[in-house]
Amino acid sequence: MPTTLALFLALAGAPMSVHDFSVQTIDGKEVSLSQYKGKALLIVNTASQCGYTPQYKGLEELYQAYKERGFEVLAFPSNDFGGQEPGTNAEVKSFCELKYKTTFPLFAKVAVKGDGAAPLYKYLQGLKENGGEVNWNFNKFLVAPDGKVVAHLSSRAEPMSGEVRKQVEVVLPAK
Repeated sequence: MPTTLALFLALAGAPMSVHDFSVQTIDGKEVSLSQYKGKALLIVNTASQCGYTPQYKGLEELYQAYKERGFEVLAFPSNDFGGQEPGTNAEVKSFCELKYKTTFPLFAKVAVKGDGAAPLYKYLQGLKENGGEVNWNFNKFLVAPDGKVVAHLSSRAEPMSGEVRKQVEVVLPAK
């Protein structure tokens, strides 16, 4: 039974989960995040010229380790912090695929902070239980298979660390 607030938000058309958003792929195709229903997600704002950029390698390793169990990494390049993602979508895609051999989904560059933030990021940061605003590149939001955000991890959280892997394993879909 939904709570009164949840029912109100649903009737008002407000997003109830990550699955309620549509985003643009790095190749310019509009997709609904509802296609990820039933999967655990790690949503990450990325940048190609950041001290944390080597985390692309760990993100790919994490993706490979858990994708068969219903896990996806969703990367959203952003130039919001230090101008560290100046490239075009095509340049970002090429960089990720050539330097880090990424195979997880890449999405079009977005703003993740301020009034111009993408609707998905406004939603993620507006959830009081998620730990607040994105404060640098490679912040991570862990999303359960039902589309609810369960953790907001800092840029310092290495993708293959025990801390991150343990949290991912908790939210993986049941076998």
